[in-house]
Amino acid sequence: MIAIANQKGGVGKTTTAINLATALAATHRRVMIIDMDPQGNASTGLGLATAARSQGSYKLLMGDATPREAARPTAVANLTIIPAGVDLAGAELELVAEMGREFRLREALKGQLDGIDYVLIDCPPALGLLTLNALVAAHAVMVPLQCEFFALEGISHLVKTIDRVRQVFNSTLEIQGIVLTMFDRRNNLSDMVAADVRGYFGSKVYNTVIPRNVRVSEAPSHGKPVLLYDLKCPGSQAYLHLAGEMIRRENGMAA
Repeated sequence: MIAIANQKGGVGKTTTAINLATALAATHRRVMIIDMDPQGNASTGLGLATAARSQGSYKLLMGDATPREAARPTAVANLTIIPAGVDLAGAELELVAEMGREFRLREALKGQLDGIDYVLIDCPPALGLLTLNALVAAHAVMVPLQCEFFALEGISHLVKTIDRVRQVFNSTLEIQGIVLTMFDRRNNLSDMVAADVRGYFGSKVYNTVIPRNVRVSEAPSHGKPVLLYDLKCPGSQAYLHLAGEMIRRENGMAA
């Protein structure tokens, strides 16, 4: 189970969740996305209508639905999603006084994922209770990092949060990898940022980089992953390569 997290918005978390999941599903692995962002962009990006989200991550957290009840099929073979709706925004307030609030997602999923090869959790752009639940439930974190000037500025907060979660709630949590996104080969800044990130995180940074690509940006408005929208575009090919690299990396980690 992998949480896709970065408290900074607009770095490609949801895009990575959708398209990496699609690429993994294309290898005949059974994949589930858990949409933990109240904006519900992962649900929208997979073409799930608002009316189909009444059973979703909010009810899962509140103990009112099992993963099997909350999961919805998608147009992608082997890929299901536990969707998010606006009701999820109230979860942090409703759970704030509850005992064991950090473990709600982990407890809801325990023993309920038989037959699922990969679970990707799309986290909101904040280090609040929803992201904390994802980090406690997951065995690893994937961090999309945009190739821009301020890329490294906020990631130290995420690393500190991961360290605290490891110390207090989830001793097995690891940074699975850093994914460089929105890479523009025409821009020297992208090369500089990539070099800085690789210098800081070393082998944690994936070799695959996700290019800035208009087809990737267009796909969500059609309710499709870019791999269904335009398989041959550079963005689709990058996510296919990322899936292969992730599978190889995961084979060396605990399930």
